[in-house]
Amino acid sequence: MSGIVLYAMLAMTVVVAVLFFFGGEVPMAGRVVADVSQSEPRYTDALLCWVYALLGLAVVVALGTALRKQVLGFVNAPGAMARLWVGAGLLVALLGGAWLAGSGEPLEIPGYGGTENVSFWLKLADMFLYAIYVLLGVAVLLIVGSGIARKLR
Repeated sequence: MSGIVLYAMLAMTVVVAVLFFFGGEVPMAGRVVADVSQSEPRYTDALLCWVYALLGLAVVVALGTALRKQVLGFVNAPGAMARLWVGAGLLVALLGGAWLAGSGEPLEIPGYGGTENVSFWLKLADMFLYAIYVLLGVAVLLIVGSGIARKLR
């Protein structure tokens, strides 16, 4: 069943990507970008909605799996759950540090008149970007480190 779901999501992703890249552009009169001479793909909204749907699905699956693991782990081996709590604590610490490192200074965005150019949203965006950078770096180090460790054994 999971293979079928995977292929269905992959097919939908390919369809949305093809529409985005080859579906044409928004007519000049309907463009919402500040500089109307810049290209604006017609299916940008569809791509963003699909990405949000995949992100939401990933969050729901990750939280559901973690909750299931938490309940089963506590029932089977209460002492082994300490690693899960340490990992969650490290993630919270990483997000807190990334929040503190983020800048809340409003951006100069030509043609933007929205209300999201405020300190909270800017710090939130920086927090997620910094956390992604750190987690990506840790993943690369773990991949390289495990390869080196495997060669040394």
